[in-house]
Amino acid sequence: MQNDWNLGEKDKLGLRKGTEYAVLVGLVQRDQTEEQVQEYLDELEFLAMTAGAETVKRYIQKMDHPHPKTFIGKGKMEEIGEYIENHEDVNMVIFDDDLSGKQVRILEEFLKVKIVDRSSLILDIFASRAQTAQAKTQVELAQMQYLLPRLRGLWTHLERQRGGIGMRGPGEKEIETDRRIVRDQIALLKKKLDKIDLQNQTRRKNRGQLIRVALVGYTNVGKSTLMNTLSKSEVFAEDKLFATLDTTVRKVVLDATPFLLSDTVGFIRKLPHHLVESFKSTLDEVRESDILLHVVDIAHPQHEDQIRTVNETLQELGAIDKPTLMVFNKIDLYREKYFDPLLEEDGKREVEEGLKGSLRHMFDTENIFVSAKTGENINELRERVLEMVKHEYEVRYPYQTKQW
Repeated sequence: MQNDWNLGEKDKLGLRKGTEYAVLVGLVQRDQTEEQVQEYLDELEFLAMTAGAETVKRYIQKMDHPHPKTFIGKGKMEEIGEYIENHEDVNMVIFDDDLSGKQVRILEEFLKVKIVDRSSLILDIFASRAQTAQAKTQVELAQMQYLLPRLRGLWTHLERQRGGIGMRGPGEKEIETDRRIVRDQIALLKKKLDKIDLQNQTRRKNRGQLIRVALVGYTNVGKSTLMNTLSKSEVFAEDKLFATLDTTVRKVVLDATPFLLSDTVGFIRKLPHHLVESFKSTLDEVRESDILLHVVDIAHPQHEDQIRTVNETLQELGAIDKPTLMVFNKIDLYREKYFDPLLEEDGKREVEEGLKGSLRHMFDTENIFVSAKTGENINELRERVLEMVKHEYEVRYPYQTKQW
């Protein structure tokens, strides 16, 4: 089996060239429904597309818990194997959960194609999107942390050795040597990140006494587009997952009141824990912000689940209690998808007001409906943000008159 995360092969990180054809596999476990798993696979398909793979088939199996050796049952594995045999263009199977090194090895030996789990797929996308030294270091650290517990399962050539005196020892030593190399590399990368983080802290201190506003939200909800609209600057935006990895900060002035607006990496359900850990320094911008603009794709069928995922991540970062405005983006797309074209304008407004009230009650946060693409309600958003920023200045500097 080829190990895609070989040490010293940095040039191979990131997206592979050319389209790859993939089969997706999801497991319906005890606390899940088939509908939920189908939604997870929709997202997995989008992740695969972002990484340059085309999905040709899906498989779902109901099991109380994953099989320790093969993750899925033997019958389902044989069914997938038969499909792959009959479709020679399929060269990859993507699982919606994390696999152990042993599971990857057994599945690859049986199916004769590349096996990818959700974490390695996300890491692959991150590796291809990383532009700055900080992002590249964070991705490499996450990859090393992902690799470390899987080293034994990836050492397939050791199992091909015949038994006998003296054969086991060198192999075990070789694994331990690799483990030590990976641990040393992890320690080195952490030191490097600490140094970068120190530079970032100095940079943040040098920004003075400006109020900080951070755009947060699920991946691909339009944060970067909104950033461009509010700051009148050009931040990279694309209809793919994790288009933004590095935090971008812009100074914005509304009605002669300046503040700092930052665009951060998007969150996602089942985000690998080691990835959150690696990106803690990037997410400091969220932790140290004064106001959060929680951007939501209102047109997405699972937008409520996405809100909960973001709130859970904010809770983990210790930023859940900051003053927050929920910005429901893509309202134009929502109307297009869900409104009857024959519905009168008064009826549409009534439905939207009802939806606003329902969401306000559900998440206990003020909200606004906008479209970053068409500019709808953007002026109202600017006014709301300005009110929140002025209020924060008054709270922060009650005895100081700000002279801009």
